[in-house]
Amino acid sequence: MSVRLATLILIVFAGSSAMADTIVTATAAVKSAAQGKTTIVDVRSPGEWRQTGIAKGAATVTIHNPNGVKAFVREMTKAVGGDKSKPIALICAAGVRSARALRILAANGFTNLRDISEGMLGSPEAGPGWLKRGLPVTSP
Repeated sequence: MSVRLATLILIVFAGSSAMADTIVTATAAVKSAAQGKTTIVDVRSPGEWRQTGIAKGAATVTIHNPNGVKAFVREMTKAVGGDKSKPIALICAAGVRSARALRILAANGFTNLRDISEGMLGSPEAGPGWLKRGLPVTSP
């Protein structure tokens, strides 16, 4: 095996492991939030919030900010009172946008991020989702 190939394999698997460390189940996130240890932030669109409701107690900061990524980061910073080390669990519909939001926020100095990768609606790979688990929701 060439050194290049071995290095590539290590990078791929190290990245996968690092991302796996950031994943949290909806059940674990709701428990942590109830204990005051984590802030859940829903990054979906306002239309989605109205359609399904939001996780009870969650902040809402859409990743679809019309003013772009910098505005999204500013809104997230406000949502945690300026403390970028505060534990945050991100949720979307099925884990794609929450994973993207996690990468954006990590690149902008947030240090304690988790991804509720099963999302509100669930996904075959990640789990049934917030709603199917019967976890509490509220109207936006």
